[in-house]
Amino acid sequence: MTALSHARYRAEVTRQFDLLRATLDGADLSVTVPTCPDWTLGQLARHMGGAVRWSGHLIETRAEKNVPDEAVPNATGPGDDDPAALDAWLADTAEFAERVFRDTDADTAVWAWAEDHTAGFWARRMTHELAIHRADAAIAAGVAYEVAPDVAADAIDEWLEIVQFVQRASPEDSASELKGAGRSIHLHATDAPEGLDAEWLIEFGEDGFTWRRGHAKASVALRGPLTEVLLAFYRRRPIDSGLVEVVGERELLEFWLERATFG
Repeated sequence: MTALSHARYRAEVTRQFDLLRATLDGADLSVTVPTCPDWTLGQLARHMGGAVRWSGHLIETRAEKNVPDEAVPNATGPGDDDPAALDAWLADTAEFAERVFRDTDADTAVWAWAEDHTAGFWARRMTHELAIHRADAAIAAGVAYEVAPDVAADAIDEWLEIVQFVQRASPEDSASELKGAGRSIHLHATDAPEGLDAEWLIEFGEDGFTWRRGHAKASVALRGPLTEVLLAFYRRRPIDSGLVEVVGERELLEFWLERATFG
């Protein structure tokens, strides 16, 4: 179980922006995003660009504490849904991110809301922020969604790490309920390329949960193509979509999905 390299994350941020721009090409930016119903497609795109602008500003300034959104230059994007203006802003945001991450070592100290206060944390976080929200955009636009297998697998790793962090840091969060010895969840990608371990075992304990990559029997299994396992695990697609299979205690998987939330 290893994360991707800093160079790969940097490249992926640029790639995800390219794919997002392709997803938005010709789409109706005023439609509601089904998986993020508080946003239109245009608002979702501006949120994605704004998140990268904000994290890039943290890195560029070597921030030692949180920076409010309004203090970040050009973070809000164009004020309306003009497709050309939005596309130009997204392209400029991608160039900004590429430069900032390129000029900063992964272990450079930078404020973050998690335990890892480094630029490397933000490169990884923005890779998956973009990859998952790009799925939201694709669903709203009615176009196909694809993501590199190793990026999809690392997104599941990162999500498990985030839920563990929230469980430790925020006892009042619903993630604190993800405990109870004797229960377990298995995620199983059925189409992983050779050399990629795309199975996970999540085991509940008395005080929380642990996880690891690997094959094992569990109380419930979520099986299917890696991309679909990712989207179901991130609650971007329902587990009864027909694209994944649930074997065993479905209620336990639903219990996890209802409580493993963030933001």
